[in-house]
Amino acid sequence: MSHVVWTQWADLEVPEGFVKLSPESCDLANGDLSKITFFVPKYMSGKDGLRPTARMTNLKTLHLLMAGYEEAFDFVKPGVQLCNGRGVHNASTAELAVGLAIASRRGFNDFIQAQDRDEWLHQSYPTLNDSKIAIVGYGSIGQTLETYLSVYDVSITGYTRSGSDGSKKLSEFDADLPSFDIIFLILPLNPESNKFFDADRLAKMKDGALIVNVARGPIIDTDALVAELNSRRIYAALDVTDPEPLPVGHPLWSAPHCIITPHVGGDSAAFESRGKRLIEEQLKRLAAGESLLNIVN
Repeated sequence: MSHVVWTQWADLEVPEGFVKLSPESCDLANGDLSKITFFVPKYMSGKDGLRPTARMTNLKTLHLLMAGYEEAFDFVKPGVQLCNGRGVHNASTAELAVGLAIASRRGFNDFIQAQDRDEWLHQSYPTLNDSKIAIVGYGSIGQTLETYLSVYDVSITGYTRSGSDGSKKLSEFDADLPSFDIIFLILPLNPESNKFFDADRLAKMKDGALIVNVARGPIIDTDALVAELNSRRIYAALDVTDPEPLPVGHPLWSAPHCIITPHVGGDSAAFESRGKRLIEEQLKRLAAGESLLNIVN
């Protein structure tokens, strides 16, 4: 069966007989989308990038470039296969998570602000080394993060709902929570994980502990986090926030002990080649009649 494929890449390699479309050849706003069977929304385009699926009457596969897929459920019609970008962002997201942790532990925020004041601020801070670390959400990104952290003198515990891949079950996390120096959140957003880190769990964090969120903003209760940060008892490093984007004047911007990056975990130069390679592999599988990777539904 031939397929009509729309992606953001005009130079994507597709199997013989497949029709390739991109923004250069097919405008999603005004073009005829009825023949598209395999659709890959532009990376980081959110719900706006998914809305054209309403006009794709022959769509068979909706393939995301994000690891998260909760936004897509409202756009998946019966008979449409949903795939995500699992694996594409492992390196970039894990790298940023380590960077955020080091920046927070070693006081980069304070040093940068001191540099802006021409001030030589010699001050001692904690270290990533000798930390007891939790990785909550021990999927492909979480496991890559553990690999990156393994060069440091740390102890690491992963948590998943099922307790698979050598992790502990998420149901055991609360008992362990007060012992961790650094907690990384890399779990998908769903009804169970929404506000998973609420006021009670934030209160159970040990004094001086750091929470790093590279998952989804709503996994942390924002109001509760702001209250804890304003007490100066804990630290936070956030690549995602709730709301997002974070509006001007939001109290998170000025909260002490907080580093914020604007949801750039997966958006690095490493994404381009990995994202394209995944889609090209998927199309080869489609042409060969093989099952696709990363099927969500």
